[in-house]
Amino acid sequence: MTPRVNRRTKIVATIGPGSESEDMIARLISAGVNVFRLNFSHGSAAQHAQVAQRIRKQAAVAGRYVGILADLQGPKIRIGSFRDGSVRLENGDRFRLDLGLDDAAGDAHSVGLDYPALTTSVFRGDTLLLDDGRLRLRVDEVQANTVDCTVLVGGTLGSRKGINRLGGGLAAPALTTKDIADIDSLAEVRPDFVAVSFVSSAEDIFQTRDLLRAHQLEPAIIAKIERAEVVADDATLNGIIDAAFGIMVARGDLGVEVGDAELIGLQKDLISRARKMDRVVITATQMMESMINSPMPTRAEVFDVANAVLDGTDAVMLSAETAVGSFPVEVVTAMADAALGAERHPVARTSRYRLDKQFASAQETIAMSAIYAANHYKTVRGIACLTESGTTPLLMSRLSSGLPIFALSNRSETLQRLCLCRGVVPLFFDASVFDQDTVEASAIEFLCDEGQLHKGDAVLLTKGAIMGRPGSTNIMKILPVL
Repeated sequence: MTPRVNRRTKIVATIGPGSESEDMIARLISAGVNVFRLNFSHGSAAQHAQVAQRIRKQAAVAGRYVGILADLQGPKIRIGSFRDGSVRLENGDRFRLDLGLDDAAGDAHSVGLDYPALTTSVFRGDTLLLDDGRLRLRVDEVQANTVDCTVLVGGTLGSRKGINRLGGGLAAPALTTKDIADIDSLAEVRPDFVAVSFVSSAEDIFQTRDLLRAHQLEPAIIAKIERAEVVADDATLNGIIDAAFGIMVARGDLGVEVGDAELIGLQKDLISRARKMDRVVITATQMMESMINSPMPTRAEVFDVANAVLDGTDAVMLSAETAVGSFPVEVVTAMADAALGAERHPVARTSRYRLDKQFASAQETIAMSAIYAANHYKTVRGIACLTESGTTPLLMSRLSSGLPIFALSNRSETLQRLCLCRGVVPLFFDASVFDQDTVEASAIEFLCDEGQLHKGDAVLLTKGAIMGRPGSTNIMKILPVL
C-alpha cells in the first residue's frame, strides 16, 4: 500500500456570507481548508463567535484539527461618502480632499475624510492611490485643511474607499479603538491566531499580546506586512517578525504602497526571511480572484499559488473567493491541486538553509538533523515528533522536505497552532498513558492505524528523554514499521 499523500502547504479560507453555514464549513474542511479566517472588518463579535462554534463542531465531526484566525481590521484610512454613492473621475480632472467637508457631502469635485494628519503627511508631487490603486491622484497644493489634486488615472470612485500614498507614509496606530474592543470580545471566539493589520513596529505585537493576556488568551499572533516603510527598514521588519509567531504577506495594501513590480521580489524576501527566523508565513490577496465568479482558475492564478509554494510559504490564503464567491468549494480544491502540483517539484523538497549555522539547543539540533536524515534515507516515510509545545515540528517545518512531519501531542492548543505550519500533520496522541518502554511502538501503531505508515516503512522519531517537559527534545531514532 502507498502511504497517504499529505499536502504540505496549508490553506486559509475566509468565512463570509458564501461560506458561513454548517454545511458549507463541513464541505470546505473536506476540500482541504486548514485554517478559517474571521474578518473583523465585517460582522459583529457575536456573529464571529457563532461561526467559530460551527467551525469547531464540524472539525470535530471530520476528526481534524482546523485553526481559527481572527483578523483585526486595523487603521484603514478611507475617504468619506458621496451624495450619490459614487462619482466618475476622468484623467486631468481637478479633485480636492477636504478635511472640513461633511462625511456624506462628496461630489465629483471634492470628498471628505477623517484623517487629520493628511495635510502634514503629503507633499506637492506625491501620488495618492484610491480604491487599492485603481485611481491615482497627483498632489498639486497642500493647505491647512485641503489637498488639491489632479487625476492621473481616473475611473469610478465609490464611497468609503481606501487611500494610500505611493511609497507609504500615511500611518495611524496599528490598533484602533475598534480593534481593542474586538480583542475584548475574543474570549467568546477563542481564536488560535490573531492577525494584526498595518503593523508598524514590534511594539504593536507586544501591545496586542498584553491586551489578549488580560483576557487569559494566548493565541499565536500574525503580523500583517502591508506598509512600505516597514519593508524599507530591515531592523524594523526583523523586529516585527521576531516578535510575532508569523507574518502575512498582505499583497493588497503592500502592493498599492510599493507598486506591483516591487512586490514580486518582496514576497520572495519576506517568505525566505520568515522561514530563516523560524516564523510561519501566509501569502495572501487575490490568489484566485477570478474564481469569485468562475468555477475554474486562470492559468496565471495557478502559477501564482505554485510560485508561493515553491518559495516556501507555509500557507496560501483565500479572501473574497470563499467569503462571498459563488464557488467556495471549487476554489479550495483548485488551490489544493495547485499546491500539490508544485510540491512534487524537487525545488519544494530540498533546502540549503542553515548548512553553515550553529545550533542553539539540543532541540534545534535534533529537529534539523531529523530533516537532513529523512531527506537522505529513502526508506523513511515520515517524521514522528512527540511534542509538548510544538517547537520541534515548527523548527523542522522551516526546512524543505517531501516527507510529512507528524506532530503527536495531547495538547489541543499545540495541535491547533500547528495547523498553520507547512508540512506538519497535527495528531492527538497521549504519550503519557504509555510506559517509556512501549511509547515508541505505540506511536508507530497509531500512525499505521491512521493510514500514515505501512509495514516495511521506516519512521524517524524524536522525543525528549523526560516526557512531558516542553523544550526537552534530545533523542532521535530511526525505527522500522514491523
